[in-house]
Amino acid sequence: MNKNKSIGNSETRRARSLARFAVGVALLTLSGCLVPSDGPLTHEVIESGAAGGSSYKIPQTKIVFDVVEIDQRVANGVTTLGTPSLARTFGFGGAGGVPVIGVGDSLDVTIFEAGPDGLFSTTDRKSTTIPVVVQPDGRGQIPYVGSVRFAGMTLETARTTIVDALKAKAVEPDVLVSMSGNESRNVSVQGDVNKAGLVPLGLSAEHLSEVLARAGGASKPAYDTYVTLKRGGRTGMVLLQTIVDNPKEDIIVKPADQIYLTFDPQTFSALGQTVKTGKVPFDSSGLSLIEAAALAGGGRMTTADPKGYFIFRYENESVYRHVVGDDRFRDLLAKGMTSDGQGRYPIIYRLDLGQAQSYIVAQSFPVRNRDVIYLSRHPASDFARFMAVVTGTASAAYNINRTFY
Repeated sequence: MNKNKSIGNSETRRARSLARFAVGVALLTLSGCLVPSDGPLTHEVIESGAAGGSSYKIPQTKIVFDVVEIDQRVANGVTTLGTPSLARTFGFGGAGGVPVIGVGDSLDVTIFEAGPDGLFSTTDRKSTTIPVVVQPDGRGQIPYVGSVRFAGMTLETARTTIVDALKAKAVEPDVLVSMSGNESRNVSVQGDVNKAGLVPLGLSAEHLSEVLARAGGASKPAYDTYVTLKRGGRTGMVLLQTIVDNPKEDIIVKPADQIYLTFDPQTFSALGQTVKTGKVPFDSSGLSLIEAAALAGGGRMTTADPKGYFIFRYENESVYRHVVGDDRFRDLLAKGMTSDGQGRYPIIYRLDLGQAQSYIVAQSFPVRNRDVIYLSRHPASDFARFMAVVTGTASAAYNINRTFY
């Protein structure tokens, strides 16, 4: 009996030792690898920039960027230079000048004569109307005049040219030239419009909004519809709502312009310690950083780091140079910073909401479509979570001891 009792006590002690060992292993494991997988801390984001001595890396790729503190100068520069503008790209345009005749245009050339038996008159009629279509070489045929190069002429220039050519042939000729078909002054309007197709321009200057109205208008809300204008080798894109709100962006359209309307709801992604995470729609034409923070529900009171509000985006070169300076921009290029193929470069903006003035600055800092807004966690939250796990593990160890004692 004593021998059996001794064996039983030995097995109990062995079980206790194994339990203690398991608890110890669990604690060591937790203390070594309990790092939340919900994004980098504030200092980690800052140090990942080029100024921090390293670059944020993804497998086999190194992305060089800068981390920029948001102040009023930066906010003003991003707003002024970063807002797309058709007027800056193409100029507003004047009255358009006097329209000229182009290839494909249809003309009605009416020739009057004073005598009853002239080349273009009879006893019954004092005039003859000749239809002319301007050919690909820019010319058209007029009887007794021959080939006339109409392309590039105004209607008045075409009239005087024909009159001069007929003075020695017709009886006191006079000419009237009018345009019956305006094929050379078309604008292509495609995409999310109600009546896509070619829109002929009138003889007077027409604004972009007028051309879009003649195409039936946009089929989607203006604040989520982008207008892309292509002219020659240049391209510009703005929100339709921008044209509605800012008359300076309602530029004069020119013949052969290509206009595309694209429905693309504006969104930003909220990540990290915001109350709401995921893709968040603007539901307006513009959004400030403070408004975006409100849409994301603000920060989590117990885990968010107010000093770590970050905006990840690709920024236009002109804006980048303004916020970091030309020398710094050249230094980043030398370190390997590259664009996204559209002339935009990676940058991270940081806002410290621990400072009262940041709430004023944030009201004038614009959020862009497809921005990523990240609110880092507070360093103390890692320790609190670790202690919670440790406390839970210690409770488990206590229960194990009670089981075996």
